[in-house]
Amino acid sequence: MTPWNLLALPPLPEELIRHLLAPLGDQVAVCVPAERDRDALLAALPKAEIVLGDWTGTLVMDAEAVAAAPLLAFVQQPSVGVDGHDLDALAAAGVPLANTPGVSAAAVSEWCLAATLSLSRKLGAADAAVRAGEWPQQGLQPYELQGRRVGVVGYGPIGASCARIFRALGCEVSYWTRTPRADPGFEDLDTLIAGSDVVVVVIALSEETRGLVDPRRMKQGALLVNAARGGVVDQAALVESLRAGRLGGAALDVFDVEPPPADDPLRDLPGVLLSPHVAGVTPESTSRLLTATLDNLAAATEGREVNSVLNGLMPTIRRKFL
Repeated sequence: MTPWNLLALPPLPEELIRHLLAPLGDQVAVCVPAERDRDALLAALPKAEIVLGDWTGTLVMDAEAVAAAPLLAFVQQPSVGVDGHDLDALAAAGVPLANTPGVSAAAVSEWCLAATLSLSRKLGAADAAVRAGEWPQQGLQPYELQGRRVGVVGYGPIGASCARIFRALGCEVSYWTRTPRADPGFEDLDTLIAGSDVVVVVIALSEETRGLVDPRRMKQGALLVNAARGGVVDQAALVESLRAGRLGGAALDVFDVEPPPADDPLRDLPGVLLSPHVAGVTPESTSRLLTATLDNLAAATEGREVNSVLNGLMPTIRRKFL
């Protein structure tokens, strides 16, 4: 069988990409854009039958890119998030798009717990004080999480994992998701945000969820933990709330602009834990991601059903011919 033309967009050296895709053997002919820019992407798309997506969101399959790819039959995104891709344009062109849900659930939920504990126990401030020769045993005022109310925004595999581990710590956990549920843990969003001691944000970014969480609606002294996407939280409102002393702190693995620019006020505000979008990056989660991606690519080229198609199309991939 003629190999499928696979255009690989991840920000990795071509040699490494070819090594990672080697298990697919002669089922695919791998190529990469000549440069990591828009023009090179559009130039490479006319021959592409399968696209392996870019998890950074730099090279995306928006409507223009989809139109430039008449042979495109499948897009595999090697991440949970698919922001930047135009799912409707792909669906209209008959191109299924799949992601890798659940592969980072353990990693991200553990980060959310670790970040929350760091804020509540004032670990950053304690470390800085001791390094500066201080010994503020009475001044830091850390507190326990047990018995606190934790609200989880988003209830996919990551949100469900967050709920489990915070409950195991003795927290009272509620959650909100876009599909209401007849479940005692489900709570409407306004009630959850206003009543939680910790708000954990792990919902996918979309036009529906952009600016979803307004920190100004949170209770006095509450903690915000964002491991979703920067755009889900109103970042200007977050800065305002932190400056006003309304929040007890914030832990952010994601930002509106990544990396945040030098003049981003979040860099200088106290009580803020900053992390370079690595909550889901562990050897274990990377292994699961690679396995899920390779399994789907193999299924696509062999005529078997792929997993986790997001844009409503049938999961069996059919080759296109001009």
